[in-house]
Amino acid sequence: MDDDAKKRVLILTADAGFGHRSVAIAIKKALELSYEDKVFVEIRNPLDDSDAPALLRESQSDYDRVVKESPELYRLGYEASDANIPTTLMESVLTILLYEVIRENLKEFKPDVIVSTYPMYLAPLDSVLTLQRKKIPVISVITDLASVHQIWFKKDVDVCIVPNDIVKNLAYSNGLKASQIEVCGIPVHPDFSVIKASKKELRKSLTWNEKLPTILVVGSSRSEQMINKLNIINHSGFDFQLILVAGNDKKLFDQFNKIDWHHPVKIYEFVSEMPKFLKAADLNLCKAGGLIITESLASGLPMLLTDVIPGQEVGNAKYVEDHTSGFQIRSDQDLVEKFYHLMVNNQDKLKELQKNAKKIGKPDSAFEAAKIIWKLADFGQLENIKNKEKQTSIIGLLQKFNINVE
Repeated sequence: MDDDAKKRVLILTADAGFGHRSVAIAIKKALELSYEDKVFVEIRNPLDDSDAPALLRESQSDYDRVVKESPELYRLGYEASDANIPTTLMESVLTILLYEVIRENLKEFKPDVIVSTYPMYLAPLDSVLTLQRKKIPVISVITDLASVHQIWFKKDVDVCIVPNDIVKNLAYSNGLKASQIEVCGIPVHPDFSVIKASKKELRKSLTWNEKLPTILVVGSSRSEQMINKLNIINHSGFDFQLILVAGNDKKLFDQFNKIDWHHPVKIYEFVSEMPKFLKAADLNLCKAGGLIITESLASGLPMLLTDVIPGQEVGNAKYVEDHTSGFQIRSDQDLVEKFYHLMVNNQDKLKELQKNAKKIGKPDSAFEAAKIIWKLADFGQLENIKNKEKQTSIIGLLQKFNINVE
């Protein structure tokens, strides 16, 4: 199909953590698999734009450091801002800082539909579109499972894709209408749906032991408790193999390699086949990030959660425990007890958790999101309902800071 005839989908994301970009990549891949040469998809991070304020660009790289070094400070900031007045103030600040960057991205790309996997873009995006003659459909995709900051729930979006009924109810309580909310799950890579091989077949292809119970360990720069918890498991006395992934963290990778392992082990600094790894494993030892939890559930893989960031990850961990698909590890003794009960009696308890994880996992989530996005892209631009009071308010805000609204 001629490029001019293709539907143009712009996905806006950020690199504060791994989840936002991973969701964007999953949606892009699902759109391309589903609609092939009918669609052109591009992922952009406006915070990487040279015209974006330095403090916002740097906030992405500072995210891991703040969460790791000052988790309570992060929690206080998260909770203090998750209220009506602070959120409104935050939206105004973001509009001032990002209006021009967002406007230029839309002008350059000319999208038929816009998808945002990062909440900070929704207010400036709405301001840009309010001042335009045509309204381009906007879809927000929430990337946490239960504790969701209200800045996600922008009432002006056409569709808000939520992971489950818990977040659906939060969307209602924050003023979104039923027609705006779609429950799809957090979009995961299409491979979670496409891969049909058995655990044994997958392990063989990865050159892992095909018979041993397999514990996958997914680390990151924020996995403060990982090494200590691994040391306990390493001396547990059960028969299993360990698959260690350092999440592209060189320091953690080196720590993995220095340990005297008492079990068969394979160590990876980074992997590009995470769907295959997750579907080949029996248990995942990881942090409580929305992405890794969603990917594990999509694989029918229960979890032991070693690190839980105050704020949104508390809700993620609770979601896993409420659905008996894993446990948050609160102490060394807690890990000893829970790991023991998962490994004894032919791993009957572990198998029960695997069934529970599979029940709530949504491996088709990216394809479901792609259908919604395509429907809006195919429908075309909507007539912009003129709201002169809102337009005047936005213009007044921007002009105070000498921002060109043309």
